[in-house]
Amino acid sequence: MPSYYLAATLARFADEMVAFTLVLLVLDRTDSPTLAGLTGAAYALPAIVTGPLLGAWLDRTAYRRSALAINQATLAFVMLGLLAVVGHSASWLAPVLAAIAGATLPLVSGGFTSMLPSLFRPERLARANSFESVSFSTATIAGPATAATVAAVVSVDAAGVVIVVAAACSIVAISRLPALPPVGGGDESFFSSVVGGLVHLVRTPRLRASTVTTTLLMGFTGILLIALPLHMSSLGMPKSAAGYLWTAVEIGSVTTALLLSRLQSRWRPEYVVMLSVAAYGLMLTSWSLAPTFAVLLLLAVAAGLAEGPALPAMFAARQQYSPHALQGRVSTSAASLRVGSSALGQATAGVLVPAVGTHAALVTVGLGLVAAAILGRLTAGGRAPLVLRRAVSRG
Repeated sequence: MPSYYLAATLARFADEMVAFTLVLLVLDRTDSPTLAGLTGAAYALPAIVTGPLLGAWLDRTAYRRSALAINQATLAFVMLGLLAVVGHSASWLAPVLAAIAGATLPLVSGGFTSMLPSLFRPERLARANSFESVSFSTATIAGPATAATVAAVVSVDAAGVVIVVAAACSIVAISRLPALPPVGGGDESFFSSVVGGLVHLVRTPRLRASTVTTTLLMGFTGILLIALPLHMSSLGMPKSAAGYLWTAVEIGSVTTALLLSRLQSRWRPEYVVMLSVAAYGLMLTSWSLAPTFAVLLLLAVAAGLAEGPALPAMFAARQQYSPHALQGRVSTSAASLRVGSSALGQATAGVLVPAVGTHAALVTVGLGLVAAAILGRLTAGGRAPLVLRRAVSRG
């Protein structure tokens, strides 16, 4: 379905530009890592609440295309607002506007991905997951690189305008997607439908292992979003050069996602996720030792090669361990956890990085990812941890 991948990639391209452009915009106009971390966190944090709600609604509605288009329109208008207020008005306006755009952020990842089982036959899903991973990686390659290039050659404001244009183009592509019937909900109340997705994530051991690992992965990635632009000065590079590092990571990631797609089907997906994230973390611990930007770029590609299998394996875990009627709820709930974790990572980085320095922050991220893989394995037991079971039963 070329129309699906075009729509999904354009939407994700705009989102990937936002994550990096917001940091550059706030740092350039206010020179405040704390405000940059808070604004990035505000963009991602609402997803913790909205993801499960949006997923439950998606499973019950035939208006998925409209929801995806409204999300992109909201992003475009909010970006224009941020360009107008950051550095020129009260500092609290930037996080507030970012939070508005972030409220429907799970639709960009989980909302699209949840459509795959309805669009592809079961025997085609492994291949579809690989291309879905390429969609994410392509957006992550092009988004930060475009933001970095436009910001360096023209201005950060121009990068914001590119986001608006990309969001508008994605709306056109979304209009060409096929209409899909509801896949779940039935006689359930909306509240029961929301809780059902969360309960399934908590009570399914193999899915839980993948979700815990990838959620923590995004948290430490949030720290990198703040640490890398600030680290560039130690290598004699402008802050915007950090965008090329994200591009280098994703070039490596796309390579292994495509080359190893068949091999991954021979392994349980949660194991692929955990091993890939641990290897990625080990590679990241070497970044602080890079003496030049060129060496750091090579290390970034190597890290991406290690991280590449994680994303398609994450999709496979959701599909293999979740019934069809729960795909929307599971995808957006897991996406909300990932996005929310990234938000907390960015907020933490706003305080952590100035306190310990960028070199220590990079090592912390690498070791943290190894710990994330270990924790994922520990949570893969037959029963959920007691604290999670209690939370679900109370919900």
